[in-house]
Amino acid sequence: MTSELAILGGAPEITEPLPAYRSIGARETAAVAAVMESGCLSGFFGSPGPAFYGGPRVQALEAAWRDTYGVAHAISVNSNTSGLVAAMGAIGLSPGDEVILPPYSMSATAMAPLFYGGIPVFADIEPVTFGLDPDRVREAITQRTKAILVVNLFGHPARLAELRGIADEHGIHLVEDNAQAPFARENNRLAGTVGDIGVFSLNYHKHIHSGEGGVCVTNDDDLAERMALIRNHGENLVETLDIADASNLLGLNLRMTELSAAVATVQLEDMEHHLAARERACEALSAAVTPLDGLTPPVVRAGSRHNYYCWALRFNDEELGLSRDLFSEALNAEGFPNRAGYLPPLYTLPVFTRRQAIGRDGFPFTLTERRYEPGLCPVVEEIEDRRMVLFPPCPYDLSPEITELLTSAIRKVHAAIPVLRNLEAERGRARAAG
Repeated sequence: MTSELAILGGAPEITEPLPAYRSIGARETAAVAAVMESGCLSGFFGSPGPAFYGGPRVQALEAAWRDTYGVAHAISVNSNTSGLVAAMGAIGLSPGDEVILPPYSMSATAMAPLFYGGIPVFADIEPVTFGLDPDRVREAITQRTKAILVVNLFGHPARLAELRGIADEHGIHLVEDNAQAPFARENNRLAGTVGDIGVFSLNYHKHIHSGEGGVCVTNDDDLAERMALIRNHGENLVETLDIADASNLLGLNLRMTELSAAVATVQLEDMEHHLAARERACEALSAAVTPLDGLTPPVVRAGSRHNYYCWALRFNDEELGLSRDLFSEALNAEGFPNRAGYLPPLYTLPVFTRRQAIGRDGFPFTLTERRYEPGLCPVVEEIEDRRMVLFPPCPYDLSPEITELLTSAIRKVHAAIPVLRNLEAERGRARAAG
């Protein structure tokens, strides 16, 4: 592609890899050193007593998270994935129960219900901000529906208030996978706090990170207790805590270390700082793209805050007469890192197409007649196959100078679309000729 792109103006707009963003600084280093000096790298014991709830740094992080998000409970875990598993257990998910969720997410979203024999039910997304479509959720509800598991994708909240209303109407749980949207808001409510449970990620490429880690939040005392038990070998405390319902409280170790908690606490304090440069850069990119035909930058719904885990550009191949894939390729050649699409719909994973999850006989799919076929969610399939061009800002130090180079690159490629059309036609003729 590089030689062909010489047609577009010679040297690429961006000639060096984008500089990496480093969020770890002196304060994180000092926090880790203090933990090392203490000699306590994990304060957990899986038995009755104060240490069942972790060491001092873990408990300090949970207190800071409660204060920051205005919730009654914060339960740290070792990953967002672990948090989703704990959440599904806490709500009492049982074999054959259905969980409505989107097909556009990291695979852990759809795997979490399977740990308890739950059945993922995929509902399509709305095409503007890529969250679960409330109308499709309503259509998917059955007598077996136990929960809605919503994803606040790319840093923008889904239609949380509407989904909360649906959950309340049907007496089911709403759980938020908020891995990508800390500090995002809808109508002045923080994403992750609208559901019965919200699950956050502290993975290394998220907005703030401790290498690995996660936090679950809730205002429900019972759900909080059950998540704490699932996190730390809860079967040992069923009798001590006089737990009437011991289902799903089998022993797991989902505990966060004192080192991770110390780093995460510092990062949480600096969250707005880490978000600010990313939001400025993505808003500048959006402003530059808005006048360009056939390209639609991320939409920020009225009353919402988008914190841009990804900058998701929608591409109109019909209007531009060009494939999304070639446009993406040209952008990459200009030094603008991006990917064509996000992830294939989760129902295309072998665990669903083969209907084999836990047992060789196909359990838990033996408990349902649901099938996972192409065309199940047409909106997400069109977006993934033709529309989505994704720029992940999180790895990069997006100074105003770098942002201007990115905007120059996208303008340059857009201006060269007539040339790219010719190139695409030539490639097509070459393929046809064999």
